[in-house]
Amino acid sequence: MIKKFFSRGYIFLVLAFIYAPIFLLVIYSFTDSTVVGVWSGFSLNLYKRLLTDGEITPVIVNTLVLALVSSVLSTILGTLGAIGLHYSRGGFGKVVKGASRVSIINAEIVTAISLALIFSLILGTSRSYFSVLIGHMVLCTPFVVLSVTPKLEQMDSSLYEAALDLGATPSKALFKVVLPEILPGIFSGFLLSITLSLDDYVVTAFTKPATFDTISTKVYNSLAKGGANSSLPVFRALTTVIFVVAIIVVIIMNIKSKKKKEK
Repeated sequence: MIKKFFSRGYIFLVLAFIYAPIFLLVIYSFTDSTVVGVWSGFSLNLYKRLLTDGEITPVIVNTLVLALVSSVLSTILGTLGAIGLHYSRGGFGKVVKGASRVSIINAEIVTAISLALIFSLILGTSRSYFSVLIGHMVLCTPFVVLSVTPKLEQMDSSLYEAALDLGATPSKALFKVVLPEILPGIFSGFLLSITLSLDDYVVTAFTKPATFDTISTKVYNSLAKGGANSSLPVFRALTTVIFVVAIIVVIIMNIKSKKKKEK
């Protein structure tokens, strides 16, 4: 009984340590105060400003569109790459598989600086939407490969060969046999890509043009000015919305997973 009490208490402390800052922002998203820690009465004004602020709305749109486009492209590229790596044979295949994992453990700042140097010095192009899109794809694609590869390894390798023996073309066998089998891994890679893109600051800061901002760069730039920005408190409301959406998604996925197990 005592062991159970302490184990649950330990878990509770860990969760409280992780989520306490988020809950603090959630609480202070319902007040008009410009400083977290000072309560100036209950208000939904920050949520109203979130929908009407002409400075915040473009930033949110930029972030969502960039995350969606880069995630779709990264998922396509990563899925094709994972399939190619899975069916690679010999020493070359092993070398490429190992190289594909280097970018995952590599420091993000190294990737960001490398991309900035490539675009400015080697390609001779200024930073643009294209450069930040490529940067996010470079960041997300290896994680898609990492998500899809286990599903390919779990798949019965004879299914693809059986489809070819029955008269299917390689492309038809890919779309009718392989992709349906690895669809959960593709979906997981897509969700992971969106999360990484929404959350990223370092790669975005090194590859974006001066006129383009995402949520992460906007918040950082506002804080770098000492918080002297009238739009900064609105991000407390935005944080709450993102947190609630994430919780809803997790609950829905858990419910679906539970129903599948019951079947």
